[in-house]
Amino acid sequence: MGKRRKARECVLQILFQLEFANDDLEEILKDYWAHQRVPAEVREYSEWLVKGICQHKPEIDRTIQQASRNWRLDRMATVDRNILRIAVFEMLFEKTLAPPIVIDEAIEIAKKYSGQEAGVFVNGILDGVYRNLQKINSEKK
Repeated sequence: MGKRRKARECVLQILFQLEFANDDLEEILKDYWAHQRVPAEVREYSEWLVKGICQHKPEIDRTIQQASRNWRLDRMATVDRNILRIAVFEMLFEKTLAPPIVIDEAIEIAKKYSGQEAGVFVNGILDGVYRNLQKINSEKK
């Protein structure tokens, strides 16, 4: 498994915990890493993702909601919602990764943690996000 895939899976677990705990993010991270043995690169990328997602959550959620006409965020499965947040954050802020790679990674994680149908769901939402971002970027030119 690649380091970024491992980082995304760690982030999924951390975000899942944040859904149910109003604890301090730094405390959650400290506790999480106390029980995980991962390379420094995985931890660094994971923390960058988690902190960025927390900082930009309203924008990320708005972006997801715009692409998911028939699904409100609060009605989505917790795992699926957080996989979408990870992918959308990367699409918005990780300029070294092509969106199709981000989408493919999200689909694979969804299949692993939420099932085949979740992979289809995540693909559909992220495809819509990608199209919306392409449209916004072309309008800026």
